[in-house]
Amino acid sequence: MRAFVITGPGRAEVQDVPDPRPAPGDVVVDVARAGVCGTDMEFLSGHMAYLASGDASYPVRIGHEWCGVVSEVGEGVDVAWLGRRVTGDTMLGCGRCDRCLKGRQHLCADRFEIGIRGGWPGALAERLPVPARSLVPLPDTVDDVAGALVEPGGNALRALRAAGVSAGERLLVVGPGTIGCLVALIAAARSVEVHLLGVTEESLGFAASLGFAHTCTAATLPVVPFAAVVDASTGSGVPAFAVERVEPGGRVVFVGLAAGPSLLDSRQLVLRDLTAVGVLSASGGLAGAVELYAGGDVDPRPLVAATVGLQEAADVLRGRRPGAWGAAPKIHVDPLR
Repeated sequence: MRAFVITGPGRAEVQDVPDPRPAPGDVVVDVARAGVCGTDMEFLSGHMAYLASGDASYPVRIGHEWCGVVSEVGEGVDVAWLGRRVTGDTMLGCGRCDRCLKGRQHLCADRFEIGIRGGWPGALAERLPVPARSLVPLPDTVDDVAGALVEPGGNALRALRAAGVSAGERLLVVGPGTIGCLVALIAAARSVEVHLLGVTEESLGFAASLGFAHTCTAATLPVVPFAAVVDASTGSGVPAFAVERVEPGGRVVFVGLAAGPSLLDSRQLVLRDLTAVGVLSASGGLAGAVELYAGGDVDPRPLVAATVGLQEAADVLRGRRPGAWGAAPKIHVDPLR
């Protein structure tokens, strides 16, 4: 089959690789759509932290946001999965350790991460092997575009849950990228007053096109109380900014990752009685994201600017995108193009 392979910093190509065969407990999925994100771009640039830590090494087959159809099942897997449209968890724990047994497989020390950690191949390929236990069924009301946005939607849902905001309260979301916009969309569906803070006119203009009336830069952010702040950005100065702007007794949620360390004054957490939460992965939020999409509460599809084939993936990861695509933040890959 064909797969997109990053062979080293700045080097990538489409290769013919062996077809996957399902191991016991696994299935093979024919991939319909796969999304690319900042993590994938870091693998191509060579800046991904797992490369330095040894949790990943070249060659890397990326792609952890995906959907498709189960075409093969391994030993011990219910044949009822065959032909079903699915997506699945990126985080594949060992299933035996204390963290896994407590439902926290995304924190397993020995976990694989599809297309990211431990060499598990990713979804920028025609077919993908996946443990059956990680699968999440997709109803017919969630098409392939939305299906490949379930993983970022799960991240966003977990971030919003951590923010703990209720209807009528005010939420500041920093970073109007895919995760930030999804956090905002889910919050708005729950009657939360959402403010989106960004840097560029293009990203803020796109956020406004989704129906958000409150978009701003740091310079134009209104002086109003925020019950919670979600940092979905890559800015190393944003965590300290978020702690300063949230109301006393509020919550700050960190779901974005900066390229370097972020510094904040922990005394502010104590003296202002704040709660700070980090969110890693969509684990625990996938089924909820599917439900939001299936019920029509949230439509994530406008976040996709374009769908390309495997041959075009390298240009996308290098940040090359035609102006005609507009400012929507997400690019999808159709492996059969």
